[in-house]
Amino acid sequence: MIRQLLAICFLIAVPVLARSADKPTVVDLWPGKAPGEKGELPAESSQENKPGQRQVNRLQNITKPQLHIYKPAKEKDTGTAIVIAPGGGYNILAWDHEGEEVAKWLTTIGVTGIVLKYRVPRRPGDPAKEPPLTAFMDAQRAIRLTRAKASDWGINDKKIGMLGFSAGGHLTAWTATNPDLKSYEAIDDTDKLSAKPDFLVLIYPAYLVKNEKKDEFAPEIKWTKDSPPTFFAHAANDPVTPESSIRSFQELNRLEVPTELHIYTKGGHGYGIRDDGLPVNTWPARVGDWLTNQGYLKK
Repeated sequence: MIRQLLAICFLIAVPVLARSADKPTVVDLWPGKAPGEKGELPAESSQENKPGQRQVNRLQNITKPQLHIYKPAKEKDTGTAIVIAPGGGYNILAWDHEGEEVAKWLTTIGVTGIVLKYRVPRRPGDPAKEPPLTAFMDAQRAIRLTRAKASDWGINDKKIGMLGFSAGGHLTAWTATNPDLKSYEAIDDTDKLSAKPDFLVLIYPAYLVKNEKKDEFAPEIKWTKDSPPTFFAHAANDPVTPESSIRSFQELNRLEVPTELHIYTKGGHGYGIRDDGLPVNTWPARVGDWLTNQGYLKK
């Protein structure tokens, strides 16, 4: 009888991950109210698409951070997982084309795709010219929670990467280059684990260099010889600036950190994973090649 009760308790405590790429398992990032949350925003919703605007599900007013977990088929599963940070200028999250669609693609190459719903926009009173600390808290917790649940979720805890687009790329680099920065008080044993991803994929990352001096990194971006192996993809005509990727690649290469950079002639900014018929849209294939060469797609 006792064993039966323990088994039931275990099933309640550990979510059973969905095996369908279309039905993610949703897990709250924090056991209660997220640290630093003031609760002063309207209810979470999707912005309406404007005429001529790319059709994207733009989530806004996020106060309850979550992980949406997409598992690959068992016969394909490599044990590798990637936490995905959609972009949106720290104002919204481009939820589908820089999140869900990316996670579903990852499952086709044997990777567990975990979309991070982090808090946006900045909270009232947050400095306008600084990245929001609440998003950084969520990113650190996301890596730690994935590592804590690795066994339960069928993940190798040494093969947990992070992939970010635009502002999500900045959040990814910020998280990876500040592994020891204490952004919140520990709330459980999960917070004793490392928040440093094992590898990074940065697709048109924004804000990695200063606006005024694009040859200098933003103060929170601190590449070192211990930074994770990193893949970059960017378009040369990106109005936000390809220097974020170019300068970071140069610095990591100088530090002898394994890194790869792809610069495409056209593509602009915000193309996500959708295929518009341009060479820049082949970046997922290049990421697959890189992950294979780095050994992350071996079972």
